[in-house]
Amino acid sequence: MKLALVFALLPIPAWCADWNPKLAAQYLDAREKAWVDWPVAMNSGVACISCHSGMPYLLARPALRKALGQNQPTLYEGVLLAGLRATVVKTDAKDLFSGLKGPIVDQVYGAQAVLSALLLAMDDAPRGRLSPEGELALSRMWSLQIRTGKDKGGWQWSDFDLDPWETKDAAFYGGALGALATGSAPAGYQSRPDIRENIAEMRTWLLSGESAQPLHNRLFLLWSGAKLRDLLPDAQRHAILDDVWKKQEPDGGWTLASLGPWKQRDSAPVQTGSNSYATSLVAFTLQRAGVPRGEPGMAKALAWLKSHQDPQSGAWTAQSMNHKHEAGTVPAGFMTDAATGYAASALLAEK
Repeated sequence: MKLALVFALLPIPAWCADWNPKLAAQYLDAREKAWVDWPVAMNSGVACISCHSGMPYLLARPALRKALGQNQPTLYEGVLLAGLRATVVKTDAKDLFSGLKGPIVDQVYGAQAVLSALLLAMDDAPRGRLSPEGELALSRMWSLQIRTGKDKGGWQWSDFDLDPWETKDAAFYGGALGALATGSAPAGYQSRPDIRENIAEMRTWLLSGESAQPLHNRLFLLWSGAKLRDLLPDAQRHAILDDVWKKQEPDGGWTLASLGPWKQRDSAPVQTGSNSYATSLVAFTLQRAGVPRGEPGMAKALAWLKSHQDPQSGAWTAQSMNHKHEAGTVPAGFMTDAATGYAASALLAEK
């Protein structure tokens, strides 16, 4: 109640008048509170960084803070980043995820290492140098890179058979995030001689598998290519962009199906028409890849997002691709968390 009152008293910038960043921030903060209060998310002893909630939150919340005139990181930004810093010294998967058994332990550990490197590198970037924890996170990421076999250059990645972030195909998405971590690190990190071979193997793996990937995963490669020098050849960059624009709906959005192909799941809610998660992710990644706000297709996408924020909750509502979840449960909001984080980030991108 007090948090809502604080938001209500803050001024809204004129250029945000056609959507409500206060409500978006309030929704995201409330969801992170629910996340850190959920025992499943605290299995490792600190708040797990998730692709659906934690990562979009840490991408969106600094931009929302700036728009709302807030000078300090939120409590939940601090909690999530402190958890990452505290666990970079964990070099044994079983030590970090003692509640898991079997191959999934190393998969989750690989994902955790990549996400830690990415988010700590991004957090360090404004200061122009890597923190000790950022250095450790990137070193750990490279130490876990696969060095032999068909996946040489990539990383083990969580496979719970859950679209779009935790499937066998999502290992490519994880590899793209590894490239993004490398390119986002400050102080010329990507030019270090000692990681030249690692980068080369990662690039070979990503480019050789790109064309067979769902568009969802290729969007993250597109974003990575804007940060990591010489990662993505122009021909492949243009091919991804062409595919994206061909799939834009007349109303300015994108459907979930357009980001696939996806596994058919009989227990998932039926979803048709332009989708909040798909549209927000496309708008966000294309802007990060250099597409300007004034580009006609981008302008239509941003207009779609402005018109689809829920006026009560402040969220961009999206449903699970895997199951029908009971309303009010923590998992029921995962896709909405991601959609809201990416939508706010896209709408707040510099003009």
